[in-house]
Amino acid sequence: MMNNGNDQTVTLGMGCFWSPDALFGQLAGITRTRVGFAGGTTVNPTYRQLGDHSETVEMDFDSSIVSLEAILHVFWSNHNPVNINDYKGRQYRSLVLYRDPSQLDIIRKIMTNSEEQGKGTPDTEVAPFKGFYPAEDRHQKYYLKRYPDAVDKLSTLFPTEEELINATLAARLNGLAKGYTNRDKIINEIRTWLISGEEQEEIIRLIRGIKW
Repeated sequence: MMNNGNDQTVTLGMGCFWSPDALFGQLAGITRTRVGFAGGTTVNPTYRQLGDHSETVEMDFDSSIVSLEAILHVFWSNHNPVNINDYKGRQYRSLVLYRDPSQLDIIRKIMTNSEEQGKGTPDTEVAPFKGFYPAEDRHQKYYLKRYPDAVDKLSTLFPTEEELINATLAARLNGLAKGYTNRDKIINEIRTWLISGEEQEEIIRLIRGIKW
C-alpha cells in the first residue's frame, strides 16, 4: 500500500488485544495493525509485566478510505467500557490515545453526540499518545498464526516476522481467520490496490490456495 498523504495512526484499548487486531485489520483503509502496550509509564513492559500499561491495538489508516470517525464507531460498537474498566487492573481498559488536536476534536465530538442522544458518555479514557511498546511476536496476528498453511504460503511474500506483522494483507487475513470478513471481500479490495494487475493476481492466487 502506498503513502498518499492521508496516513494517520491511532491507538485503542478495548480489552484483550487479539480480537481488536482482527476486527480493525479487516477494514478497508486500515494499512497496518500491531498489538502492544500503551497508556502507562512503565518502561519496556512485557505481556507478563505490563506495569501500568494496557493492552492496545495500534493502526495506521488511510483517512481518504476510512475516517477516524468510522474507526471510533467500530470501537465503541464492539465493547462495553464499563465491563472492562478495572478488570485485571489497568491491563484491560477502554482507551483512546490521540495523536493531534484534530483527532481529539473528533473523539470529543463523538462522545458529546453520544451524550446528546441519551446514550451517555462512554466510560473511555482519552489521553495524548506518549508511546507504544509492541507485544511479543506470538501475540501479533494471533488468529492468522493458528493456520500454519496460511503462514507458510505468506512467507513467500513476507519472509520475515516483521514484514508479516506489518503487512496490510496479513491484517486482512487475520480478520478472515477470526471470522470478521470473507475471502471474496478481500479479493475485491485487492483489485483496487495501487499495485500492478500482475501483483494483484499473484496475491489472489496465494489467498485462494490457503487451506483454512
